[in-house]
Amino acid sequence: MKSASAIPSLIFFIIFIAGLAVADTQVETSISGAVGIAAVSFILASLAGLATKVPNQWERLIVLRLGKFLAMKGPGLCFIIPIVDTVVYWIDVRVITTSFNAEKTLTKDTVPVDVDAVLFWKVIDPEKAALAVADYQSAISWASQTALRDVIGKTILSDMLEGRDKISGELQRIIDARTEPWGINVIAVEVKDVLIPPALEDAMSMQAQAERERQARVILGDSERQIAEKFEQAARSYVDNPTALHLRAMNMLYEGLKQNATIVLVPSTALDSMQLGGVMGITALATEQAEGKS
Repeated sequence: MKSASAIPSLIFFIIFIAGLAVADTQVETSISGAVGIAAVSFILASLAGLATKVPNQWERLIVLRLGKFLAMKGPGLCFIIPIVDTVVYWIDVRVITTSFNAEKTLTKDTVPVDVDAVLFWKVIDPEKAALAVADYQSAISWASQTALRDVIGKTILSDMLEGRDKISGELQRIIDARTEPWGINVIAVEVKDVLIPPALEDAMSMQAQAERERQARVILGDSERQIAEKFEQAARSYVDNPTALHLRAMNMLYEGLKQNATIVLVPSTALDSMQLGGVMGITALATEQAEGKS
């Protein structure tokens, strides 16, 4: 993009004003001579202004002389020969970003998607960019879009959603290979967004939810299995040690009474198996005798 500079206009006005000053000194002697000097000064000032070019630090000029490539000029003050030389391009050599997309493009598993991406590139050879392709910016845009469609067609939807870095790298490789003959270097490609149809998005959401529920049930079942194994191990240890079983049963009763502070109904068979009936009778008899003595 051409940047405006005040230097060519300044040179034009300096030369033209100097010519008018010279013409003013000739007005008294020859009016026609003064007019001629003014006209000549205007022509010279115009040619000087056209011959002066001041590209910025990030700009390069492509100059043709009589239709043939002459030189690449810039940055800074430079001059050309008006009419004979022509500046056909003011090329920006900074990093440029270009957005591109692919709409309703089918993936490898026939899913239509919309993909948005951004391309970071710069011109490294202005001569090739000006002479090897008619409009390098439009060419880059079209090359990026076709490369994106090609990559989408070779990728399944799941890989596209999970492996954006891989797709970006593949796009960079393809686009860089296409634009290298034009003197352009592709720095990076970033996939911004992948849009899928709403119906498919809902179905994928339901599938993910069902998968999470399945995993939760599997974890719960595995926990139940581990608990059953621990109970089995505990039961084996109590088989050969009835005293430990009785103590455990009494501890369970005690904990239940302590926490709930209520009556616990225990089957008589459980009391007999734990031999708690005799113990409780003896305890009651001892309590009555103590009360009678008092």
